[in-house]
Amino acid sequence: MGLLKKCVLTVVALILMVGVKIEGYPEEDLVVNLPGQPKVGFKQYAGYVDVDERAGRSLFYYFVEAEVDADKKPLTLWLNGGPGCSSVGGGAFTELGPFFPRGDGRGLRINKKSWNKVSNLLFVESPAGVGWSYSNTTSDYTTGDEKTANDMHIFLMRWYDKFPEFKSRGLFLTGESYAGHYIPQLANALLDHNKHSTDFRFHIKGVAIGNPLLKLDRDVPATYEYFWSHGLISDEVGLTIMNNCDFEDYTFEDPHNVTKSCNDAISKANNAVGDYIDNYDVILDVCYPSLVEQELRLRKVATHISVGVDVCMSYERRLYFSLPRVQHALHANRTKLPYSWSMCSRVLNYSDTDGNINILPLLKRIISHRIPIWVYSGDQDSVVPLLGSRTLVRELAHDLKFPITVPYGAWFNKGQVGGFATEYGNILTFATVRGASHMVPFAQPARALALFKSFINGQRLPNTTYPPIGD
Repeated sequence: MGLLKKCVLTVVALILMVGVKIEGYPEEDLVVNLPGQPKVGFKQYAGYVDVDERAGRSLFYYFVEAEVDADKKPLTLWLNGGPGCSSVGGGAFTELGPFFPRGDGRGLRINKKSWNKVSNLLFVESPAGVGWSYSNTTSDYTTGDEKTANDMHIFLMRWYDKFPEFKSRGLFLTGESYAGHYIPQLANALLDHNKHSTDFRFHIKGVAIGNPLLKLDRDVPATYEYFWSHGLISDEVGLTIMNNCDFEDYTFEDPHNVTKSCNDAISKANNAVGDYIDNYDVILDVCYPSLVEQELRLRKVATHISVGVDVCMSYERRLYFSLPRVQHALHANRTKLPYSWSMCSRVLNYSDTDGNINILPLLKRIISHRIPIWVYSGDQDSVVPLLGSRTLVRELAHDLKFPITVPYGAWFNKGQVGGFATEYGNILTFATVRGASHMVPFAQPARALALFKSFINGQRLPNTTYPPIGD
């Protein structure tokens, strides 16, 4: 019996060893503790996934477990836009990840409204040339939408090799701004994979894109309509643009295919808004870097707060990421890049024409696979305003002959209006987030988390609230 017991224990040990390997979180990517990080109960991983060994092209990722019951929660991929801006610097450490940089740029503080309360989170610096993602082939830095989507497809396949237990989990694809291109194009690449695969298939459960660029000839005029409707430009300038400018077939590489009076009015509008208004959040104060840098040199805590938001967080984040001990803890910058980390790439040469792509046909294909799509908009953004996104979602629903399944109206969070929303065909949702900027989770963290929670749980946004006090 002693020998039998010993054999059984040996087999159990081998099973456990195999089990650990299958569960397979890579120990070499484990982030033990970030400098100045508060203590938390969940794990973090960061490192590289090679997407083209021959070219030496590799993408950097940061993965955060869900706060509780991580083994039961889905995976959410988040991509920032640009094109060419960092999802680690943006989404992970400024918007929806578990930590924000402290005011002194040398440590971290807890984000109490992190989306890892609801889901496991994966952030990727994409494409190569963004943040700490790199290529040993210089020509790789000349790129565009198709290559970006293909590399992200390869990245996810190989990331799943590192984290195999997520192969059977639900996958939610999310992002903002130019991720209005990244995410739908990636979703379609994954659907193509599923169509031809006889083995593994991606379990795409939903797509959510915030203030997304979808169709240039509608999103561009919406900016000037927004300027005018919010009192940032005069009647004369605003009405000239709306009456005299034909934005049909507007393109990035040839934005001057409109009349001289239109171009003059657009120039006046841009000059009127100027540098003292944050186009991404028209009600937010701007940060003056010289003051921040002086305070940080003196090792004081910068607390530049506007409407509850640290308007200088981007500078604090850059200082934090520049610390060698931070890069070491994240297993980042393994090739000692000849340039410093920046939020948006200075080495990338991204296609000037891909921004002209109409994304609506891609959304149509995603919906045809019964994958829910949410388009949401911070209502203080003038860069990709709700005025364009709402119209495009309505046109898409009309093209699909979807009925209105939830009439346009308020949704609520904590007894207050969180924004306004409508739903078409039980699958396509448009929602605004009241008081939010282009970067919705940054400006309105509680409302953003409430919206994300409804999205992940497959629930509609709550359209009732508690009775007013005194009723």
